[in-house]
Amino acid sequence: MSEATRANSPVANAGQQPAPSKDLRGLMPYLRRYTRSIIIGLLMVFLMGVVTNVLPLATGIMTDTLAGSPAPFEHSVEKGKGPALAAVPRLSRLSRAIPFYAPNSRQTLGIYCLIVIFCVAIKGVLSFSGRWILIGVSRDIEYDIRSDLLKRLLALEPEFYVRNRTGELMSRATNDLNSVRMVLGPGIMYSATTIVTMIMAIMVMVTLSSSLTLWVLLPAPVVAIAVWFFGKTIHELYETIQAALATLTARVQENLSGVRIVRAYAQEEAEMRAFDEPNREYVSRNIRLIRTWSMFMPSLQALVGTSFLIVLWQGGHQLLRGQITLGALIAFFFYLNQLVWPMIALGWVTNIFQRGAASMGRLNFILTAKPNIDDRAATLPKDSTPVGEIEFRNLTFAYPTTFSGSNGSGKSNGSGPHPVLSDINLKIPAGSTVAVVGPTGCGKTTLAALVARLWEAPEGTVLIDGHPIQHWPLETLRRSIGYVPQDTYLFSETVGGNIAFGLPDYDPERCREAAQIASLHGDIADFPKGYETAVGERGITLSGGQKQRTAIARAVVRDPRILILDDALSSVDTQTEEKILSGLRGVMRGRTTILISHRTSTVQNADQIVVLREGRIIERGTHEELLERGGYYADLYQKQLLEEELEKA
Repeated sequence: MSEATRANSPVANAGQQPAPSKDLRGLMPYLRRYTRSIIIGLLMVFLMGVVTNVLPLATGIMTDTLAGSPAPFEHSVEKGKGPALAAVPRLSRLSRAIPFYAPNSRQTLGIYCLIVIFCVAIKGVLSFSGRWILIGVSRDIEYDIRSDLLKRLLALEPEFYVRNRTGELMSRATNDLNSVRMVLGPGIMYSATTIVTMIMAIMVMVTLSSSLTLWVLLPAPVVAIAVWFFGKTIHELYETIQAALATLTARVQENLSGVRIVRAYAQEEAEMRAFDEPNREYVSRNIRLIRTWSMFMPSLQALVGTSFLIVLWQGGHQLLRGQITLGALIAFFFYLNQLVWPMIALGWVTNIFQRGAASMGRLNFILTAKPNIDDRAATLPKDSTPVGEIEFRNLTFAYPTTFSGSNGSGKSNGSGPHPVLSDINLKIPAGSTVAVVGPTGCGKTTLAALVARLWEAPEGTVLIDGHPIQHWPLETLRRSIGYVPQDTYLFSETVGGNIAFGLPDYDPERCREAAQIASLHGDIADFPKGYETAVGERGITLSGGQKQRTAIARAVVRDPRILILDDALSSVDTQTEEKILSGLRGVMRGRTTILISHRTSTVQNADQIVVLREGRIIERGTHEELLERGGYYADLYQKQLLEEELEKA
């Protein structure tokens, strides 16, 4: 993981990690959306707990019926033997509350057998309903969080993606989200089941025998300490595991994206060796978690076994002394057996919550990330349309990722010790074409990106129609711009789908016209399925020139007020370039165009040519004016003219 990534990750600084409960607070807005469903689901769980606790009671009553006790849970006392249990008021109230009881009665046995069958059936219905509702809510919230994650990721500026690798973000949006869903579904459901079952069972057990209940609850403090200790350890281990998985995912993603380069340089073995270290680290951290988990569950089971031994020991003594009935002891065993799952589930739920808290903390890093480029300063209405006048006024810009990048508030302001652009003053009239040329790294692409507001320029240094660019709503600004970036990116879609990417709906006629302008229609006609031909991931089935022309068509089809072509013809030959420029001249007429290129043949018909060098404007004028001046542009023109003549020769 890179240093920049570590600095922004919630896993980076263990000493500054928030408590698990604070991490899970981020779920509250999502839970509020489904309050009604959650209440109904929890009500089902509560009713299931009530029905579940009737079953041991009915079993105890049937046992006392067979034993011939005069009243359920009251011992039949012979003369001179044992204390009379009628003196215990709680048992008397419980006995009087039990209907249809008669010792050695077939009718009583039949009634309570039917009650058991009925309770089992109702328990099944309630269990299904509770699971259906609560697990369904967890899936709905998973959908909401995933949508919010994508919405936030699309809103964040390039700086965020420079500091955080794509593979790590993908890991958070998949693996971490699944862990959070487990909290929302099984975590909440089993927590509620555990709490209801334990509370109601203990209440009945205290009524049957308070002294025996106290003996059974002796291991409870040890259980609480074990849950706290192991829960804390599991939380810390799971955070490191998710961080290791994110690193692993990032490496796989990079290798798959660059698989052709890996093969071209015969680096398969080297990449496998480089993958081996994070892979082993991920496995070793999981083994440490498994070791902790394998100690946790046996510890809980040992405590449960101790409780059974206590019931058998103390309950047997009380039965022999006539303090409880056989039915009460049997009911006690059933209640204790009923508590086994909640006690084990306590450990499992703890594990789920600790994992979910660690994952939610990692998701909160994305969900709470504040985009530096937004509409906070927007003052113009959203329905306004730019005319297209662009002005750079005393613009000095440095990428915030190359230095501390913060002015104290966490917002990058585009200034810094190593500016990419320095003191740029340039006015582009609406409807005119300005070409920008210069050596590699002089700031041409940066200038274009600032117009599209992909990076944030200092306030008042970039203006559209006389208004600072920050005053324009982002959606309004970007819908008015057709941008062809230097690094062409196509989606795993059809050719037509890629061209129509910026349109609200697919329009075959408009796509065909845009393809003709970009000199792509002839190529598409030769494709097996025409405009319905899939281009593969990142347009892998197309040549470099075809990808660039597809990107040009994608920009043209939107009919933008401002057209930015960032070295968009670098992958085509001079003849194709002339055809494309010929088609674009009609499109460029009447709209503001910024044409960036390293070829003088591309820019010579521009209304104004600007030469950048080391981030500064060193020349400006028309093609003829710059040739007469005999500066950098004239030298570049002569060199390229000589290269063309040598190629023809």
